[in-house]
Amino acid sequence: MIKKIPVLDLKKGQAVSGKSGLRDTYQPLQTIFAPSSNPIEISQGLKLNGASELYIADLDLIEKKGHNINDIKMINTLVPVILDAGIKNAESFEFFLDYAYKLIVPTETIDSIDEIYNIFNTYPKERIVISVDVKDNELYSKNLDLTLIEFKEVLDDINPNEIILLDISSVGTEKGYNDVLLDNFWDIKDKLIIAGGLNKDSIDELDLKGIKKVLIGTALHSGEVSLL
Repeated sequence: MIKKIPVLDLKKGQAVSGKSGLRDTYQPLQTIFAPSSNPIEISQGLKLNGASELYIADLDLIEKKGHNINDIKMINTLVPVILDAGIKNAESFEFFLDYAYKLIVPTETIDSIDEIYNIFNTYPKERIVISVDVKDNELYSKNLDLTLIEFKEVLDDINPNEIILLDISSVGTEKGYNDVLLDNFWDIKDKLIIAGGLNKDSIDELDLKGIKKVLIGTALHSGEVSLL
């Protein structure tokens, strides 16, 4: 059975929601799991409903506009956190190891391919999750000048335990998963965590296809999709 990992995006001490990665337009999250957008309250609600891990993106860290790491460290004592903190290099990876049990190495913010190798050569794979960030069917990155296929070759060489395929263009839309993107990575489907715009039907389809994990935000918090 496919595992659904709840998503929380944090900004200025609140859980927030929005569409297509347009972070400036994100609003406080309305969720069935808590009466407010307080991320600790929401995390407690998710734990009570069976969450065994959470994906948290600290949008302030990613955008270099502050941080929410104290709340994240508290949440990690309640439910293990997979953290996207906008990691750029091995130095920042090491710093955030104290705040979450797994850390995202995102194509969006990583400084270079050399830094990815540096992280994988230094730290246990069990603590690392690569995020292949995709926008308009192209690799999304501030620093890497690679195509999706070229980055896939890097992944084949590094051989991570877990790889998030994040279709940023679909975030919050509930329009389903990206067929083309999934096809490009199908040979490593057992490592994949599919993310971005998922709804109940698309999760059922991914389950039938043999995908083991998905990240789910909007459809989960609205109650359309159950956690278990």
